[in-house]
Amino acid sequence: MLKRLRENKSAQGTLLVTPTLLWMIGLLIIPLLLTLVISFGSRDADGGVIYGFSFHNYLRLFGYSTNCDAGQASCFEPLYVNILGRSLSLAFNTTLIVISMAYPLAYFIARAHPKQRTTFLMLVLVPLWTNFVIRVYAWMMLLREQGVINGIIGWLAARLNIPFEPLQMLYTPGAVLVGMVYEFLPFMILPIFTSLEKIDNALFEAAADLGANPFRTFLRVTLPLSMPGVVAGTILVFIPVMGTFIVSDILGGRQVILVGNLIQRQFLDARDPTFGSAASLILMILTLIVTYFYTRKFGFGEEIVVA
Repeated sequence: MLKRLRENKSAQGTLLVTPTLLWMIGLLIIPLLLTLVISFGSRDADGGVIYGFSFHNYLRLFGYSTNCDAGQASCFEPLYVNILGRSLSLAFNTTLIVISMAYPLAYFIARAHPKQRTTFLMLVLVPLWTNFVIRVYAWMMLLREQGVINGIIGWLAARLNIPFEPLQMLYTPGAVLVGMVYEFLPFMILPIFTSLEKIDNALFEAAADLGANPFRTFLRVTLPLSMPGVVAGTILVFIPVMGTFIVSDILGGRQVILVGNLIQRQFLDARDPTFGSAASLILMILTLIVTYFYTRKFGFGEEIVVA
C-alpha cells in the first residue's frame, strides 16, 4: 500500500492537503454557513434564535423597516447605512495614508546598506512585540486634553505668550484614523519592502544608460515592479480596518461606531445574533467586492508594466 502511495502523485497530494481542508471546513466553512442560516432568522425575547427565512435583518441593515406604520412619511432610517459608509470611508482613508507613509520608508530601507537594513526592519517590527490594546491605550495618553501633545503645544504657547486651549483630539474620528494608521503601518511597510528588495540593481543601471533620470526610472521601473507589494499591503490593511472595533472603541470613546462595533454590540450587548450575523455577512461581501475590483485593476502578485 505504501509503495502504491509513493507511486500515486495524486493520492500524495490529496493526503497532504487533507489536514488543511478539514481545518478550513471545521473552522471556516461550517461557521460561515451557520452565520448565513442565523442571519435569515429572528430574535426571540431571551436573545435566542428563531430559525426561519426572512430578509428582515438585511432590510433593517440598509435602513428599511418591515414594521413601518401606514401613517409614516418614510420607512427609511439611514443609521446603519451611515455606519457602513463611515467604515468604508475610514478604511479607504487609512489605506491611502498608510501607503503614502509606508512607501517612502520601505524604499529608504530597501536602498539602505545591508547592515543598516536589519536595524531599520527591527525598528519597524518592535511595536508589534507589544500588545495591540496596550499600543492603542498609549495613544490615549498622547491625545487626551492633559496628554503629551497638548502639553508640548501648551508649553510652546506659554513661551510665545500665545493663548492656548487644550485641543479636543481624543474621542473623535480623527483620533480613530490616527490609531488605525499607527496600528497597520507595519503591515504595509513589510510587503512593499519585500517587493523593492527583489528589484535587480541592473535594471536601474540599464535605465540610466538609456538616459532616464531618477524620476522617470522610478515611474517606469521601481513603481511597476513594487506594485505587488503595494497590493498585498493594501489587502492586509483594508480588510482588518473594515472589521476592527478595538481602536474605535478606545480612541473613539464608543462614539465613533463602525461596522465592527455594530457587530460586536449586537452579539454582546443587544443579544441579537441574527442581526449581527447579517451585518457580518454584509461586511464580508463589501470587503470582497472592494478587494476584487482593486486586485482586478492592479493585479495581485504581478508586475505592472507602465507604457
